[in-house]
Order: sequence, then C-alpha cells, then structure tokens
Amino acid sequence: MLRSTEPAAKAAGQRRRAGATVVRRGRPARALAAAAAAALACGLAACSSSSSSGGSSSKGSIVFADVAPFSGPDAALGPAYLVSCEGTANAMNKAGGILGHTVSCTSTDTKGDPADAVPAVGSLLSRTPNLALVIGCTSDEAAAVVPIINSHKTVMFCMTGQLEFDHVHFPYFYRLVPPDASESYAMTVIAEDLHYKRIALAFGNDIGSQTFVQPAISAIGKAGMTLVANETLDLNATTFRTEAEKIVQAHPDAIMTEALGSADPTLFAEIKQLNGGTMIPIIGTSAAILPAFYTASAKAIGAADFAANFHADNLVGTATSGPAYQTFTQALLAVKGKVANAQVGNFSTYFGQPGAVHLYDGMNLAALAMVAAGSTDTAKWQPYIISIADGVPGAVVVTSFAQGVRELKAGKKIRFIGPGGATTFDPFHDSPGLFVIQTYSATGAVQTTGNISPAQYNALAGG
Repeated sequence: MLRSTEPAAKAAGQRRRAGATVVRRGRPARALAAAAAAALACGLAACSSSSSSGGSSSKGSIVFADVAPFSGPDAALGPAYLVSCEGTANAMNKAGGILGHTVSCTSTDTKGDPADAVPAVGSLLSRTPNLALVIGCTSDEAAAVVPIINSHKTVMFCMTGQLEFDHVHFPYFYRLVPPDASESYAMTVIAEDLHYKRIALAFGNDIGSQTFVQPAISAIGKAGMTLVANETLDLNATTFRTEAEKIVQAHPDAIMTEALGSADPTLFAEIKQLNGGTMIPIIGTSAAILPAFYTASAKAIGAADFAANFHADNLVGTATSGPAYQTFTQALLAVKGKVANAQVGNFSTYFGQPGAVHLYDGMNLAALAMVAAGSTDTAKWQPYIISIADGVPGAVVVTSFAQGVRELKAGKKIRFIGPGGATTFDPFHDSPGLFVIQTYSATGAVQTTGNISPAQYNALAGG
C-alpha cells in the first residue's frame, strides 16, 4: 500500500519560518548530537521505550521509512526517495518478501528544517515498532536526526553530504554518496571542461546548499578561474531581481547553483530577462536531476534554452544499461502513477536521480543482509551489510534482491552490485562513487555526456 503517515502539509507560511537561522554544516557533529539528544529528552520521551533492536522479528510487515522533506523548499526530495522505496518494496514482495515478511514504506516530512525534523523523527520511532530501516536523511536535517536514529539502533542509509560524517562514527549510519564538497569540485571540473573562466555562485540559504559555497570558492581559485559574484538566495523569497542584476552585471561565463524549490527557476527567468533574453550557462548539483526541477526550469526560460545551457554533476557513476539497471528501472516503473506528488515531469528522470538510485541500493543491501542472517533483528543482520556490499572471497555477484535470495538459499556468499555501482565502505560507513556529467534534452530526458576523472577531481580536492 502506498501511503504517507504524516498529516497533510500546513500552509506555506508554516513550513519554514522566515528569517530562521541557517545551521552551517561546519558545526561540529558532536554539538548537533548533543542538541538533538536534549530535544529528544525534553519532548520525545516516548522514543526511549521503543525496541532497542530497531527491527521486527515477527511475521507480518516490516517498514522502511523515508525521512526527508515533503514540504518546504526541498519538497521534491521526499517524493523522489519514496518512489524508490515503493518500487523496491514492491519488487521484494513479488520475490516473497524478506524472510516471509512483506515490506511497506512510510514517510516522515522533516520540512527540511532540523527544528521540525527532530520531533517528526521522534514520532516515527515511537509509533513504528516494526521499523527496519530509515532512508533519506538529507543534509537539511541529518546532523540533527542521525544521532537520534542511531541511539534507537536503527540502520539508516542517508543522502547527506555533510563533512561531519567523514570523521564522526555513528554505527548505524551508512552513506553511498560523497561529501558535498566533492560536488563543488565536480562542478568546477565541468566549468574547466567547458572553458569557462568567470564564475558566479548562487546558492540557497538552506543548510545543504550553503555547504557547497566555500569548497566551490576554493576550487575556483585552484582552477585559475575568477569568482565574479557570490549570491545567497532566500528560499522564502518570490523574486531575486537584486541578485539577478548583480550576476548579470558581473558578466560571468557560467553560474554554479543549488537553490531548490522555486528559487532557481525564478532566478533563471529574471537573469534571462535582465540579460536581454540570453541565458547565462548553468552548472547545477546532482539535486537538479529531478523531474520537478526540469519542469519548473523549462517553464521559466523555455525547454530548449534550458537544455542548451544546463550541465550538472551526478553521483551515479554507472552505465545506464545492464541487468542491475534494468531491474531498478522496472521496479520504479511498476509504481509509476502510484506515489503522491512524484509525477511531475518526465518519470524517467528518476532513473538517474541520485537518491532514487543509491537508496535503492541501500534498501537491497539491508534486505539481503536480513536474508543472509536469517533474522530481522538488527543486531543479527547489520554485520552482513559490509560483506554483502564490499564482497568477500568467493562471493557471487548479484544484481537484484530475487537473485540474491536464490544464491543465499543455495548456500553461497553474495556481493550485491546495484545500479549505483560497486561499493567500498570505509570505517565511517562511507562509500562514495565517481561523478558523471549530465544534461537534459529538450523533452526532459537525462543525458550523460561525460565522466569526471580521478585526476581532474584530485587536482581541485587536494590541499
């Protein structure tokens, strides 16, 4: 059953308070963990009575929870992850479920704000005794909610790029995407490849977007480019004419940007208008690979103009073919039209959306770990995640849940390699992949036009 257990979104004015303080990712994770723990102790005492196993051991349904923004400026992220969850759960249930348990998906709206995310996650944990896995946990809220989910001993696969998670170990935290600083380097490589010399920055004032700014400034300098403008966009605003004027007057060759919701499309329209009807080229982050983003941007400046002037890095470093990709796309297509708020634009865009891809891989790793352990008790199945992800000597490579179950039943060791490619987890449970360069066609189809080599990346990422 496809559902969201959160109440309907409140009025836009209630989603995010204007002028709210933006939490920078540079804030130490230990401090954020303490703040989250304090909030939990004050208002979420019910969570402490939840099962410490974080899993389900009785027959019936087990739950995967999508913890992400479903309202506010980053509202497109939650539905994208939910498409992946519902498609994955449906495929697993067709294969017999996990040890006889059916898999269902639920969602928790964090509104992209730590202040809203902490009580929302507390409610999720207290009301969901059969919770097996959390997915999502974006950069907007991860630093606040990861400590809470970790204290509940619940495995999570998160989409945060915050640097704190590179050096602070949370035992139940896993990440298949690189730190956000890496995307700043990747965007700069794209600018180099396109021979741009003068760069403008335009990033939202939310937690996630602001993390790109300082690494981008550093990378631009290392590449010998000139930073000509650096604008911060208030995601609650309805116009960015002042910022657009500054960017146009700076005469950049390109604009590096991430400002989700309506912010970027509004900025693009105003830049084109102020620039005499000519659009300045755009370099976006992987968050721009979303149907809703393409639709809004194409409407703002015209589909052909947007497609001709847009590039983005993406975290998906695998070919768009082969058995893993085919199984993944079939799983998502099976729930097309069945997930609320996820049907804007070209559905095939989800096939390259980082969250849809990497969370699909994470859910399959978790499910196969449960099958390998013969248990849905987190303490028993969690240790299998690394061995199934990274592989062990003699392991058989599998590309789907159903294939993995067959091989495990045959007594074999397995290594799962999904559409996101092979994993190699470090001691902090990070397994970043390689970057590709992507564009849109005029109809909204995502096109991969190149790869970013380790040498290009390291030239900018080095000290």
